[in-house]
Amino acid sequence: MKLPKVTIALAIAYLVFLGTAMSADTPGVTDTEVTVGWSCPLSGPGALWGVTSLGAQAWADHVNEKGGIHGRKIKMIVKDDAYVPSRAAANLQEMKGQIFALLALFGTAASNTNKDFFFENKMPCVLPYGNVRVWEGLPKEKRHWAFVAYPDYEDEGEYLINYAVKELGTKKVAVFIQNDDYGKGGLAGVEKGLNALAGKAELAAVVPHELAETSLGSHAFKLKESAADTVVLYTNPKHAALISKEMVKAGYSPKRLGTFTLADPIIYSIAGETWEGTYVVLPANSGLPGTDPEANKVVDILLSKNPKIKGKEYLGLFGAINMMHFVKGLENAGRDLTVDSFIKGMEQIKDWNPQGVGAPVTYSPDRRHGVNGCRIGQAQGGSVKAVTEYTIFKPRF
Repeated sequence: MKLPKVTIALAIAYLVFLGTAMSADTPGVTDTEVTVGWSCPLSGPGALWGVTSLGAQAWADHVNEKGGIHGRKIKMIVKDDAYVPSRAAANLQEMKGQIFALLALFGTAASNTNKDFFFENKMPCVLPYGNVRVWEGLPKEKRHWAFVAYPDYEDEGEYLINYAVKELGTKKVAVFIQNDDYGKGGLAGVEKGLNALAGKAELAAVVPHELAETSLGSHAFKLKESAADTVVLYTNPKHAALISKEMVKAGYSPKRLGTFTLADPIIYSIAGETWEGTYVVLPANSGLPGTDPEANKVVDILLSKNPKIKGKEYLGLFGAINMMHFVKGLENAGRDLTVDSFIKGMEQIKDWNPQGVGAPVTYSPDRRHGVNGCRIGQAQGGSVKAVTEYTIFKPRF
């Protein structure tokens, strides 16, 4: 039987209305697209970390070229927060209603400021960058919205000190920290490690700096005055490079160890030869270009999509890993994409290595810390080389 044209037109209109209504119930989702947000420092002292957004976008482009996920292409909205928590909060408010999920939130302070946003707005947060203790301290119903793969700063700090004392012969430690929850989280781990070593090494000094400070000569003098044979760095790339230069100017050459956020060899471009020999932590949730074959394969794809990532491969890969986690959640969620189906899709991830990179990741209804671990690398000849295998700690939540 041939249907009247009016009937067909009404049926089409109804289907369009139904699709629009369904999309309205799930912000950032249409039949052909899913939109995600990314708040990161593209300016200010943490600007180097903004390279992660390029890596994430490059991997999204790679996925989109293959048809997307269940017929949906991934769209990214990237906003600069200049490493300022209040600007990150403003970015979230601006993106609310436009995005399905947030794929990056930079800094412990920004995480602390905005940790309740996701529960209040029923929005997934995938792999925020910051001290995992921020999320551990939340009740389960609020942690429900966040999936984290960051190493715990306290576990990392304790691990660093154990390596310094047992492998490098450290006796006296000074810690140069960013004066916020990021730096203090690492310091807590260093102190915990020293306490556990029962007098084999001592804390000689803690030298904090503010983000606005750019003249660090007096800080270098305080570190030298401590007579520490080892300096541990819990700061951002800009200040790590500045203090490295100032220590050399002061004639002070201790062993240097840095948190994993300082592992991109691009720091050589601002610290020069003063960065040579620095030991850095490498996180278990990502890989090391130049050392790991799987990481190299991913980097080749990223560079084919965006040549600007050249020379910044470590951070580009780090951002791509976030996108891979999101893509895996989308795949598991199926075509009928809702916030609930995505959450369940993420919870199905078990013993998974994104593109073979890093240590296995596991989430579940009762686990939101997918992997917690690290290994040691060293800055050598303009790049970073891994010198140990991964050590995996217990998930925090």
